[in-house]
Amino acid sequence: MSVLLIEPFYGGSHKQLMDLLQEELQEDCVLCTLPAKKWHWKARTSALYFMQTVPTSSKYRFMPEHKLARLDKVIGVKRNGDAYQSEGLPGQEESRAVMKTSDAHLESGLCEPQPGLCTTQHEGLPSPAAAPVRAEAPQSTNPCQGEDKQRLTFNLSNILSGLDYQQRPLHIAWPHRWEHDKDPETFFKVLMKLKEQDLTFHVSVLGETFSEIPDIFSEAREVLGSSVLHWGYLPSKDDYFRALCTADVVISTAKHEFFGVAMIEAVYCGCYPLCPKALVYPEIFPAEYLYSTPEQLFKRLQNFCKRPDIVRRHLYKGETAGFSWAALGSKFRSLLAAEPREDL
Repeated sequence: MSVLLIEPFYGGSHKQLMDLLQEELQEDCVLCTLPAKKWHWKARTSALYFMQTVPTSSKYRFMPEHKLARLDKVIGVKRNGDAYQSEGLPGQEESRAVMKTSDAHLESGLCEPQPGLCTTQHEGLPSPAAAPVRAEAPQSTNPCQGEDKQRLTFNLSNILSGLDYQQRPLHIAWPHRWEHDKDPETFFKVLMKLKEQDLTFHVSVLGETFSEIPDIFSEAREVLGSSVLHWGYLPSKDDYFRALCTADVVISTAKHEFFGVAMIEAVYCGCYPLCPKALVYPEIFPAEYLYSTPEQLFKRLQNFCKRPDIVRRHLYKGETAGFSWAALGSKFRSLLAAEPREDL
């Protein structure tokens, strides 16, 4: 089996899945990526980039015959043996202009100075003319991270180790990207309201940062003050899971979510989830873990702050085993090995 994996946003849970597939499949596996920046631009333009850079191979670039015939009519595709090359594709010239590595395009996150962003595990497969380069995870540009980040990381273990487990304040985790589609504004406004009412809690904000950070983060960091246990991205997965294992509640306020790996990971680490009653969440989480409005979220956290022992004794009523590789690995293999169907 030969597999082509394409990931235009190679970071976070996207990177985690691609790396897992590449590691577990072991066979001829080609991974083509772009850096995890400007996801809205990647959605619009990454196809143009991959159209020119993905290596052509008869081992995996197959399509059903009826689709190839249709493609011949629409864009003039000419077959060349088992592989095919395209001539006169719409937007090809525009694509070349877009992918030039000018300062403006680099700022937009469409491409990096490296000439290629494909990685392979099999030397026999064709590769782009440029030397393959693996896309690295983006470096944090969060001004709140650095010495202060280290201090807070150490304080996390120091504070928690010196308190009786049941007497500790409620520990809230928010493990999402520091971007507007995760709605940090709602999350922090709820926490600020808890603070105004002199309710005691700790918070760990663990998500990844990019070039633009919403203003609410600096405002919230100042207002929350000593309630903050950790502030910033943890590059070490062990440190990340350790932080989740010390948390009591994990919150999502997302406006955009196709699955929510971070929430499942936190539940697996023992956190009580609170998610919007929207998007994908009702398909995954039982009703008692869902809220409809910020006011409902506030009231749930208000009660938990007063009685954190309720959360700590709680046993999650949903299922997480079905999301493990042990459960899904064979399904991924079957899907990737399947012959093309006429109805696709």
